[in-house]
Amino acid sequence: VRMYVCGPTVYDRIHIGNARPFVVFDVLFRLLRREFGAEHVKYARNITDIDDKINNRAKERGIDIAALTADTTRTFHEDVAALGCLPPTYEPRATATIAEMQEMIAALIAKGYAYFEQGHVLFNVPAMMDRPPLPKHVYGLLSKKNRDDLIAGARIDVAPYKKDPADFVLWKPSTPDLPGWDSPWGRGRPGWHIECSAMSRKHLGDTFDIHAGGLDLIFPHHENEIAQSECCNGAPMARYWMHNGFIERGGEKMAKSVGNIDKVRDLLDEFPGEALRLMLLKTHYRSPLEFTKEGLREAKATLDRWYRMLADTEALPAGYFGAEGEERVVPKTRFFEAALAALQDDLNTPEAITHMHAAVQGFYAAREEHDTDAVFARLVDVVQTGLLLGLFEMRPQTWFRWTPKSAPALDETKIAELIDLRLAARKAKNFTEADRIRDELAQQGVILEDGPKGTTWRRAG
Repeated sequence: VRMYVCGPTVYDRIHIGNARPFVVFDVLFRLLRREFGAEHVKYARNITDIDDKINNRAKERGIDIAALTADTTRTFHEDVAALGCLPPTYEPRATATIAEMQEMIAALIAKGYAYFEQGHVLFNVPAMMDRPPLPKHVYGLLSKKNRDDLIAGARIDVAPYKKDPADFVLWKPSTPDLPGWDSPWGRGRPGWHIECSAMSRKHLGDTFDIHAGGLDLIFPHHENEIAQSECCNGAPMARYWMHNGFIERGGEKMAKSVGNIDKVRDLLDEFPGEALRLMLLKTHYRSPLEFTKEGLREAKATLDRWYRMLADTEALPAGYFGAEGEERVVPKTRFFEAALAALQDDLNTPEAITHMHAAVQGFYAAREEHDTDAVFARLVDVVQTGLLLGLFEMRPQTWFRWTPKSAPALDETKIAELIDLRLAARKAKNFTEADRIRDELAQQGVILEDGPKGTTWRRAG
């Protein structure tokens, strides 16, 4: 299975709206690997490191373009890793694929689908509409736009060198202060759309299985990718297209141009990455998602409950799940099977999460009844579903000790010292002092829990 997801344009850190496709299609990547085996799934997610937005941002900041893209790519990797995204099989960069772009452009010119004018190479949309490379496949099929809509929504200035208003740039000239590469059409740089066509073709072939990205990329980006790739290759570009819906604030699409964004890095200072991930998965990927801090707090509280179940599992007496060293037969895990069926049905993550809640309830009900087989089955349900969704990357102890950067928190050394002082007070039967220390820690968000194996602590949720 070969899958391509449009990656970031590395001129700024990603916001939570940018992050949605990376998280959603990471779940798809995990699901495909489970279904077909990791060695049979190839996932390409590109880095766009040549673009006018990058050039403008570097100029604004007065820094080198290469330094900007290197730093922003590094921070992108940090952010998606914090969100629990697996590395893709391939991560091509536009600047490393220039030769392949030029090869495609030359082929399009030779086939009559592109032309050179005033230092620019443009794709000729009417040529494709007159001579579609594939039966019944004309420009506008993916976006379901007619001729007038295509012209109105082209997002590209109607320049004098265009033969048709809908034509779009494949190659454009570069001034000496801008990145550029030698080509048959002069020193220049690629247009945005040809970059993804070349990168996907290089790593996944002329035709691959799944092309994914945000809803806003359907037109013009994905429509133009199809036009270029199919006219060049004479074969379908992708068999299936998947597009995630927008993240909104107050009913309005989250966008840098609107100024209503929250950068992932800033949110990670307030919430664990898994809380951001769960919040993004609680709504079906094709639906709009209303973003609120309250929604993130709810996701954090849900994860607290799930991690508490895992912590309770660790606290069960030895031998609860069978004799030590005994190989346990995994029982029929009906909630996981239901969650898996939901994910197989157009990646229905909200339904999968509903089955996780039911499995947690079943775990505690079975534990009350001392039904060890059912306890073990519900544990498997929760853990397997969580891992498939990209959750449970921490041990419970680590999860409950996470604290926001903004919170004035005691460090672990000081907490350990206070726990030792409380233990000494209890041994001396000075229970007033022991209670005072417990209360002092609680006031600073540290909860103590006494058990058979001693005292443990966690941060308050």
